[in-house]
Amino acid sequence: MEGSWVMTPVPEPQPGQAQLGTDQIPGDRAEQDLRALFGHSTAVFASVAGPAHVLEAANTAFFTAIGAGERARTGMPLGQVIPGLAGQGLNAVLDRVYRTGQPYVGRDARVVLGTGPAAREAYFDFTLEPRLDAGGNVTGVRIIGVETTQARHAQLLTAEHRALLEQIARQAPLKQVLEGMARAIEELAPEEVLVSVLLADDDGRHLRHGAAPSLPDFYNRAIDGIGAGEGIGSCGTAAHRRQTVIVSDIAADPLWEDFRDLARAAGVAACWSTPILGRDGSLLGTFAMYHRVPRAPQEPDLALARVFAGTAALAIERHQAEQARLAAEAKEETARRDLAFLLRASTALTSDLDYNQTLRRLAASCVPDLAPMCAVDIADAGRIRRVATAAPDSEQERLLAAHIPVYDAEDDAVTRVLASGLTEVARRIPTGPGPWQDLGVSGYLCVPLVDRGHAFGTLTLLTTGDQAFDGHAVALAEELVRRAAPAAVNARQYSQRADLARDLQAGLLLPGVPALPAAEAAVYYHPAGEGLEVGGDFYDIFPLPGGRWAFMLGDVCGRGAIAATTTALVRHTARAVAPLLPGPGAVVQAVNKALLDRPDSHGTGFVTMVYGHLAPADGGGLGIALVRAGHPPPLHIDRRRAVRPVDVEGSFLGVTDEPRLRECQLRLEPAESLLLYTDGITEARNAEHEQLGEERLAQALRQEPGGAPTAQQVIDAVTAAVHAFAGDVGLGDDQAALVLTAGR
Repeated sequence: MEGSWVMTPVPEPQPGQAQLGTDQIPGDRAEQDLRALFGHSTAVFASVAGPAHVLEAANTAFFTAIGAGERARTGMPLGQVIPGLAGQGLNAVLDRVYRTGQPYVGRDARVVLGTGPAAREAYFDFTLEPRLDAGGNVTGVRIIGVETTQARHAQLLTAEHRALLEQIARQAPLKQVLEGMARAIEELAPEEVLVSVLLADDDGRHLRHGAAPSLPDFYNRAIDGIGAGEGIGSCGTAAHRRQTVIVSDIAADPLWEDFRDLARAAGVAACWSTPILGRDGSLLGTFAMYHRVPRAPQEPDLALARVFAGTAALAIERHQAEQARLAAEAKEETARRDLAFLLRASTALTSDLDYNQTLRRLAASCVPDLAPMCAVDIADAGRIRRVATAAPDSEQERLLAAHIPVYDAEDDAVTRVLASGLTEVARRIPTGPGPWQDLGVSGYLCVPLVDRGHAFGTLTLLTTGDQAFDGHAVALAEELVRRAAPAAVNARQYSQRADLARDLQAGLLLPGVPALPAAEAAVYYHPAGEGLEVGGDFYDIFPLPGGRWAFMLGDVCGRGAIAATTTALVRHTARAVAPLLPGPGAVVQAVNKALLDRPDSHGTGFVTMVYGHLAPADGGGLGIALVRAGHPPPLHIDRRRAVRPVDVEGSFLGVTDEPRLRECQLRLEPAESLLLYTDGITEARNAEHEQLGEERLAQALRQEPGGAPTAQQVIDAVTAAVHAFAGDVGLGDDQAALVLTAGR
């Protein structure tokens, strides 16, 4: 033992106990005064005589300090009164004072009092003074001292307490702080004490092991998780009452009825428990001191318990605050990761409008962030179609892709989720047949893809090994699917509309460029946008009686279904009347009348076009008659690439009953070309918002290397000029071009 923190009250002298008195101690008046001064003092006083240091007198405090009690008597050598004293050096100091007559002063001197289990360590400040007779001869030694054990222990405890506070301030681990506190109290206690700290659960209804370095492990395990309630030992009751509970004798106290055998096995007989309360009064735990023998506490014991319970409260609250901070940071980090994942996945899902590609990207985004394997299934015409899979390697992906759930199989998770529209999760392989053993599947999560309350598909995530889907993973998967479902629906609708637009556009355009007598033709068509609507530009080439051919290229005001209706009206009208009318002007007049006669529901927009007839000319080349109705003028390209516009007057169609139209006749010599184009080509813009214009187009055609161009070479020169000038960003309108080249 290193000392005591408790000053035991000095009892009054008992009958038979050695005490100072004139009947006991002979000597002069000064000695009597000393005896009177120290008789009832807490200071230690003793007087020894002769070279044997026979104890002549001592006060009660002396006998209390050495723990001698009534067994000690005056008239005995001090070495017999305090066994083992000679080996600690005190006899040598007494001999020197007795021999030299010089006093000796000791500070904080360590003395072991008693022997065996009863021995204790004590510290004293003392003075040894020689006793002199009338002749100045040394007759003995006077011992005057004060026990400093209590102060020393208080200093040590203060130092330990300060060290604990520093650890708490440095945010040392809670277990380390509590273990250190328990060991410090156990080491500095004057009597054997076993310290235990239990920590309250978040709900305050149970106590968990915190620190108990000297209690047996089986005991700590047994009380770990005990409830906070009346009659549940000292700690459970203290936690329930929110006040200190003293059990001086476990064997006889009813609070320990259910734990008495456990306490006996652990070798504890008393337990004092103090609740550890937070600043808001909430229960944080309990601080308990166990003793091997039945024992009641003194007030200093209770004060000590309160001090260290407060220290434990500070450590626990600091730990809880730190854990709350870490949990908040972890939650924030998880939220950031989830948001980043959802943003990446959402961006991938909306990066294009291809239906199947969107679903493949959905599957790919889940692996490995959400699960090792993933499959996307779609309900289609009474069947289930597996449209996307993702797995760590190609063999696993092959196995997963080869398995297709059965639409009406009740034991299949995909079927159930499609029917219920509810998420299904399990820590087992999916029901129904499948390559689950080969894939090492241990659990699954199946989430419905829902559109307007109807499940049209499922996302199935598969785990392997010990992995399992927790609530966070389920919520994240459901949020991803919630975002993916409208993206997939939009992509499907876009694909359907794009297919419809392509089909309609294909019906309005030539399936292929026909072979012409003594001529060649080439066409170019590029609708603006992403193919969801039918373009307003159109062209056509068709045969007429007598070896002649009709050609046209035009632009309908507007886009979409109305434009398609107008385009069809123009083309079909021209095809129907051209064999019956004498020339291009009459055909265009008929088209204008058809436009004016159309119902308002079929559109009211105007049309521009170039319409003409061609036939082989005598002596070679082509004879052409054409009408320009409000359209950009065609370009005549000779064999030397000289370019000139065919500028003939003509107004819009579909606006007035009598459009201004004039028929133009021209001849294409062999290898000469006629270029018809829509304004989407000349109005293409560059980054500075400048238009390509007719002059830049003509200049590009002039600068092309080589001799007389073919029809396709003219088309290539046009498209190259547009892309070089505007790039992809400047193609904001439909573009169409038709080239007719006379045979060589």
